[in-house]
Amino acid sequence: MQQLFIKKWMYLEKTLSVMCKKEPKLTVVGAGPGDAELITVKAIKALEVADVVLYDALVNEELLEYVNPNAELIFVGKRSGCYHYQQDQINELIVARGHSHGHVVRLKGGDPFIFGRGAEEMEYAAGFGLQTAVVPGISSSMAVPASQNIPVTKRGSSESFWVITGTTKEHKISDDIALAAKSSATIVVLMGMGKLPEIIGLFQKEGKQDVPVAIIQDGTTSREKIGVGTVDTILEIVENQSLKNPAIIVFGEVVRHREILSNIAVQHKEKQLVCL
Repeated sequence: MQQLFIKKWMYLEKTLSVMCKKEPKLTVVGAGPGDAELITVKAIKALEVADVVLYDALVNEELLEYVNPNAELIFVGKRSGCYHYQQDQINELIVARGHSHGHVVRLKGGDPFIFGRGAEEMEYAAGFGLQTAVVPGISSSMAVPASQNIPVTKRGSSESFWVITGTTKEHKISDDIALAAKSSATIVVLMGMGKLPEIIGLFQKEGKQDVPVAIIQDGTTSREKIGVGTVDTILEIVENQSLKNPAIIVFGEVVRHREILSNIAVQHKEKQLVCL
């Protein structure tokens, strides 16, 4: 009788274990450009129900306060030029934790579908039976210039904008930058600081020496720095101000909007002083 009871109990325990096992799922979440307040409500909700969170170096760590307190946190980004995990290892980790823990949230800076490898990770996870979902984020390509009063489009100045990676997976400069340099559009270059002299050379080749350029480092954060010049002067400005990655490079007439607004503000203050 006792042996029968033990067998029934073991069977019940095994059945409950199978029933309670969580469905493996990957949600790729955009953390926004850096400011912790620029994350979406939907992203916060995903963090609150995560079982595991894999996050990158560009993610503001204040956002981890939203994570389910019982979730496992794993840093998978790059710091001081050193990778904690290679991309293949991250893919494998997503699948392994999905099957062992349930809901994996992959938290990425900016928007995960704009040079964020979010699509690649979802494809890999889906191939191993994980459900997949994405929560878009506010892209640094638009938000960081906006934080410095630089619109990527403006009537009469720019009818379109390009967002280009400065460095391809082969660690070469993107061919698209040469095409973009021929355009009158706003050009936003991500991950381009390592190739900046080459990028500037392409614009000079097209006779764009006087085109305004802004370089914004650590955009939307308390560490934000900006250098503004032209194609011909920006390299010297970068050196003088010690600008470096992570930074966004903006080429185009829209860069002048920042100065225009500043001048309007000064004129308004001067008028107020005259009235007093």
